[in-house]
Amino acid sequence: MNQDNPDQNADQGLSAYERAAQDGAADPRCVPVRLDGPVPEGSAIEVPDYPDVDHETWRILYDRQMELLPGRACRDYLEGQTALGLGRERIPALRDLGGRLEATSGWNVARIPGLLHEEDFFGLLARRRFPTTDYIRQRHELDYTPAPDMFHDIFGHMPMITNPSVAAFYEEFGKIAGRARGSDRRCLERFYWFTVEFGLVHEAGELRVYGSGILSSPREVVHALSSDVEVLPFDPEVMTETEYDVWHLQPKLFVVDSFEQLEEGFRAWVRDRLG
Repeated sequence: MNQDNPDQNADQGLSAYERAAQDGAADPRCVPVRLDGPVPEGSAIEVPDYPDVDHETWRILYDRQMELLPGRACRDYLEGQTALGLGRERIPALRDLGGRLEATSGWNVARIPGLLHEEDFFGLLARRRFPTTDYIRQRHELDYTPAPDMFHDIFGHMPMITNPSVAAFYEEFGKIAGRARGSDRRCLERFYWFTVEFGLVHEAGELRVYGSGILSSPREVVHALSSDVEVLPFDPEVMTETEYDVWHLQPKLFVVDSFEQLEEGFRAWVRDRLG
């Protein structure tokens, strides 16, 4: 791994969220926090007493995305939704989702307070724990929120973790990223963004979406498969040198041929880049 001097080019060691927060104008929910101790996992997660307005917000978000996803979301995502038993009526309990994830992929769920510092986030992935909040966005943020919330975490991410190759990639990514420093960590951040968050996949000769940032956003899911986006083949070297902006529709996306290619391509890139 590269052992960059942390005093050289300080911006290089900051994530996109951290750089955006430097001017003091960023939403405080978008400033990563460090955990000060263990967080509840699996069956130990308590279920909040959500007000009716929160369940209604879930229904609005769920219905809107499900109207858009047929013909856009990949088959593995839709099958993952079924495996997790996601529905529209009520916010699902994290501990129940954790049990279903464990049954399908050996993963579980950890409840976190908000946007995590990378080391904490990667540490949970390395233990096959998917970190998720247990609160949902406010009504004025229906169209978009840059801050994490449970709709993005559950609806966007969890169905894909039922896929064995994706689950293995998440785990391997957590182990590698937890040890990375300096420019290596920034490269991994971009790899994650252009795959887990904003990835496309070839499926039966068509482009389909598997990235959680697209799947949970009404604007992104339509935009991602439009002529406004430059679609590039999966290439870790190019992806990890491509900057992105978390507050705008994505102008450039990368497509994998399969999730096996994602898993194997990541391992090959790690061997070549990090040794």
